[in-house]
Amino acid sequence: MSHHYSGPDFGFPQGDARLDFTDLYAFPKPGDTGKSILIVNVHPSAGENPPGPTTTEPFAPEALYELKIDTDGDAVADIAYRVRFSAFERGEQTAILHRVDGPQAAGTGDGGRVIVDGVPVSLGREARVTETGDTRFFAGWRSDPFFCDVEGAKNNLQFTGDDFFADKDVCSIVLKVPNSALGAKEVRLWARTLTPGDGGGSIQVERGARPAQAVLLVEERDAYLGGEPADEGCFIAAFAHALEHTGGYTPAEAKRVAGTLLPDVLPYDPTRPASFPDNGRTLTDDGFDFFMRVLTNGKVTGDNVEPHGDLLLEFPPYVGPPHQRRVTKAPHKTTARQNQT
Repeated sequence: MSHHYSGPDFGFPQGDARLDFTDLYAFPKPGDTGKSILIVNVHPSAGENPPGPTTTEPFAPEALYELKIDTDGDAVADIAYRVRFSAFERGEQTAILHRVDGPQAAGTGDGGRVIVDGVPVSLGREARVTETGDTRFFAGWRSDPFFCDVEGAKNNLQFTGDDFFADKDVCSIVLKVPNSALGAKEVRLWARTLTPGDGGGSIQVERGARPAQAVLLVEERDAYLGGEPADEGCFIAAFAHALEHTGGYTPAEAKRVAGTLLPDVLPYDPTRPASFPDNGRTLTDDGFDFFMRVLTNGKVTGDNVEPHGDLLLEFPPYVGPPHQRRVTKAPHKTTARQNQT
């Protein structure tokens, strides 16, 4: 559900939970609409195939975690925030954040302007936050804000209101940026993870923006997850076929609805209140219920699961503290100020 473990009947990208993109959120900063909060969640703390907990190491040091921003509506990135992490050693991990502008933002390299470097990843309940200029950055374990009755979804959409994610954690990358940093009044966002390719360079192993559809509508999964939003027209027929089968849509209506789900990007205008699916996504927006209504042509309206009650009202980092303790001693909250380069 959402992108967690990339679906109930298949596993994590390359068998590595740390590479698994789960959810993307974007909303104006509460109390200061001149700034925006951007959250990319990866690495769910539990999987289905195989079932059970995942590794306690938060982020993969060989991976590149990216937030893509399209400012002109062509589904090609004009801005990218790229995060890499150090090896997880002696119970510690650090992060480096780059920002890339222009044509290079659509690529897979490591270039760009360093925003923060060597900042600590949070493993305990207290958040370790870095502030530099007008940007605040957080990375680490948090309570998973996604809410959904997974077992009901697997049981032919027979929902009982049991929230699989109520006690689960996820690794969050959180940014607070001024709206001017987004480059336009309305932008389109998506996230992805990349790993080293066999012949050099990087390969994309996960990506997405909208919850659930890459899990439940995609037939050619590897091609979809390795593709780009600008090239998603080739998936409309497969999406339409799934909608016809599940929702009973007519062929013409299924094709029309499929076209509203692609490209798989999150539209966001920071000058307006956030509300999924039309404008960004808050931590309490019920993306799964929305998708159920689309998938079933309105026959199923929800799974009777409510938003989580551990969300925070301020940075750091809006997402609640993790349920599980993953360090021998709790890290203290730090605010490091660094010069931009």
